[in-house]
Amino acid sequence: MTLFGKMEAEVEIKVSAETFHDIFSCRPHHVSNMSPAKIQNVDLHEGEWGKPGTVICWSYVHDGVAKTAKEVIEAIDDEKLSTTFKVIEGDITTEYKNFIIIVQATPKGEGSCLAHWTFEYEKLNENVPDPQTLLEFCIHCSKDIEDHHLTQLPTAQA
Repeated sequence: MTLFGKMEAEVEIKVSAETFHDIFSCRPHHVSNMSPAKIQNVDLHEGEWGKPGTVICWSYVHDGVAKTAKEVIEAIDDEKLSTTFKVIEGDITTEYKNFIIIVQATPKGEGSCLAHWTFEYEKLNENVPDPQTLLEFCIHCSKDIEDHHLTQLPTAQA
């Protein structure tokens, strides 16, 4: 069994690619307002929002358990609409030696996009499961962001 892995998933959401990218690249601290059942808080530890090298800490509930993940924003690509995070501390590091999260938005027609999540990881040992439930968690967060944005849209005048 290999200790290295890569998993990917995507979901179409009714949020523009630019908006979805901006949330994760520049305003991840707003995700707790959009997905409050999953993300409790996102704190800035070093640097400034929207800049590579910034260190942030996520407080979240995964599989019914409160967890944390400290991450450094490794890259922000405004052309490809992607943001790369490297986990440096927290619950994920109890099972994974290295863990990279890439979130990318691809335009999919007016006002919608494909939210694409990629995990690249190295397990600490062969007994560690693949992070399938964490990937599903990220997909559900994407849907929560969609729901939040749909409820924020002004209603059409009759």
